Amino acid sequence: MALPFELQVGWRYIRAGRGGRRNAFISFISGASMIGIALGVMALIVVLSVMNGFQKEVRDRMLNVIAHVELLDYAGQALPDWQATATKARQNPAVIGAAPFIATQSLIARGDDMRGTVIRGISPADEAQVTALGAQLKDGAFARLQPGAWNIVLGAELARQLNVGEGDKITVVAPGGQVTPAGVVPRLRAFNVVGTFSSGHYEYDSSLALVHVDDAAKLYRTGGPTGVQLKLKDVHDARRVAADLAGSMGPEILVRDWTRSNAVWFDAVQIEKRMMGIVLTLIVAVAAFNLVSTLVMTVTDKQSDIAILRTLGASPRSIMGIFIVQGAVSGVIGTLAGVALGLLIAFNVDVIVPFIEHMLNVSFLPGSIYLISQMPSDPQQADIVPIAVTSLVLAFLATLYPSWRASRVQPAEALRYE
Repeated sequence: MALPFELQVGWRYIRAGRGGRRNAFISFISGASMIGIALGVMALIVVLSVMNGFQKEVRDRMLNVIAHVELLDYAGQALPDWQATATKARQNPAVIGAAPFIATQSLIARGDDMRGTVIRGISPADEAQVTALGAQLKDGAFARLQPGAWNIVLGAELARQLNVGEGDKITVVAPGGQVTPAGVVPRLRAFNVVGTFSSGHYEYDSSLALVHVDDAAKLYRTGGPTGVQLKLKDVHDARRVAADLAGSMGPEILVRDWTRSNAVWFDAVQIEKRMMGIVLTLIVAVAAFNLVSTLVMTVTDKQSDIAILRTLGASPRSIMGIFIVQGAVSGVIGTLAGVALGLLIAFNVDVIVPFIEHMLNVSFLPGSIYLISQMPSDPQQADIVPIAVTSLVLAFLATLYPSWRASRVQPAEALRYE
């Protein structure tokens, strides 16, 4: 089937590399515009994929340690019956695990060293139901957290800072104090270090310590667990499930999901990703609007061709269509090339970045500074499709004015000096 002549002529103009220096130069400018669009789209896909990878990596490491949803007493006291609270929460089909806990900020001392720490009291038997860390250490360090033994498991970085290891003793300084004839003195308790854990997340590895929930209740005088941790079928459904639980658990229970517990970090990542997307989209826009100069030069060079086509019966709309085709095809080729190249890099970042580091003898993500030592990448359709559509729309918009100018060329004026 024969193609419309607008498509044939427009495609011919794209390939017009011969026929003199001027045609070659126009073809070069057109190719440069396509390369610019491709590089802009590629950069946008790669950057957003890497940012998605960082967000996913940090989120997964964070959720190794914390639960998806927490149920707490509004007054900050012990739950009257944590088993009943857990049973009621499990009636929600999205909840697949529950475990009691106590979380309080304290000081840990070892000789002259002292660190601010979150002490979390857990039930080793139930912790495996709600966190990946509990499942990993169920038969290891967590098994040694026995009630009344006053044992403690430290984050690996916290243990390093305190220079302690398995078998050493540390002192936990509880908040508040106790009144004695000599005045208010802090409540101290010696604990035996029975192990360490490494979640891969510096914040938790350097500031979290785990003890048995019964020991924590005695130390902090809560009388029992102050909350219940929940695990959900779908981690991304935490906000909706938390809202449902808030309505069903009653006004005395505070429901807090993981996205709100870490809202500052995730909001910052989303804002950074959005701003980076806007900046890189402007790069694509600049490359797309380079098509304007290409098409204006083409229209100026092809005025005699336009006049001949008009005398042969071509309508102004057909003339406009020829140059829209030329610009749109350049935009499509550039966009598709950019998407293909961007996906190729995004899916092979774990190979490309180490190769560049090896060639340059540098480390982009030193493990001693950053949470993650390898460049992660997570290309998502929700990012790639809008990028491609935006690039195509910008390329199409860039063709409108030059194409309209071409349709306004008057045959008599164009052929006067030919």
